[in-house]
Amino acid sequence: MLRIVIIGGGITGAAAAAELAREGQSVTLIEKRGIAAMASGWTLGGIRQSGRDPAELPLARAAVAIWGKLSETLGADVEYRRGGNLRLARTPAEAEVIRALVLAQQTLGLELHFLSDHAAIRDVAPEISRNVLAASYCPTDGHANPVKATQAFARFARSHGAAIREGVAALAITVEGDRVTGVDTSAAFIPADRVIVAAGVNARSLLSPLGTDLPLSIRITHVVQSEPLPSCLLPVFGVANANCAGRQEADGRFRFSSGAGAWPGDPSDWTESSLAPSASDIRSVVDRVAQVLPIAAKAPIARAWGGLIDLTPDALPVIDAPENPSGLVIAAGFSGHGFCLGPVSGLLCADLALGRAPRHDISAFRLARFARGVTTPAKPTLHG
Repeated sequence: MLRIVIIGGGITGAAAAAELAREGQSVTLIEKRGIAAMASGWTLGGIRQSGRDPAELPLARAAVAIWGKLSETLGADVEYRRGGNLRLARTPAEAEVIRALVLAQQTLGLELHFLSDHAAIRDVAPEISRNVLAASYCPTDGHANPVKATQAFARFARSHGAAIREGVAALAITVEGDRVTGVDTSAAFIPADRVIVAAGVNARSLLSPLGTDLPLSIRITHVVQSEPLPSCLLPVFGVANANCAGRQEADGRFRFSSGAGAWPGDPSDWTESSLAPSASDIRSVVDRVAQVLPIAAKAPIARAWGGLIDLTPDALPVIDAPENPSGLVIAAGFSGHGFCLGPVSGLLCADLALGRAPRHDISAFRLARFARGVTTPAKPTLHG
């Protein structure tokens, strides 16, 4: 039995804890705030294959297969709904971007349709504005409740013997020779044979003292949630340039998100109030969404919040176990679209921690790729 410490209580860390505990390992998950306190809680909650980088698409397809049975597996309703995903074009130029995306992903074997006029879009989602010219539609995409899903993984892990310690911050990963030995925390030192860093925006500061450079830039997005309304929208929707997205949740509330903006603060020292959108930020999100979903302009707002994004230079995550120090596993840099992948990224963390061959190809997600340089900065896509 290995002693495994997981840093980070998002969906990847919680899913890794669930799998490793199920396999009989000694697992301790530490989370500075609470389970799903950051990206896995504020996210839109999309379960999306469409619009993925080709390297990421196989993971997304595998994840969608897991999501379909996840409530049964975890013994908790994660509010998974397979209602599809629309990516909307508001201009002729955006329509050509969407058309090219559909053709490219159809070539990769994904069921993705090009809806070439407003009538075809309204057949899928009648509430979408007549101003929308075209869209892609993936019927096998969907959405889930991000907080409920992440907490369900954590409860499952705990029921199989994992220690889930909220309010405990990782201060440093300790190394002797060329192996990790544990984690210094705000509570006490925790010895470990393996350490999984699934700490989102805090991953870089934990890895840098080990000589491991994880290039991350930090972005902020704003999310607005409405009061419950009658059910009228099944798919998740986004737009061609990713500057807004939304969905209707299982209880009727709408959840809308902005694009990603610069974050000048310290990612290790934030509060809910420091991330909270201003009144003008909220209005901007609602106005932008209302251009494609008019009902948004009339939806009473219940609450709004901000969330930070750990963006890599190519907007692909790092999922890797570097050779030095031995025993370290990294799962970070999901760039605003890691929620869908959580059940699979957790399994990959378990594979790496136990020294097994990863069950999916992770060559595109190795940390060493950044040593070769990434010339074109990527933009995050936030609806799943």
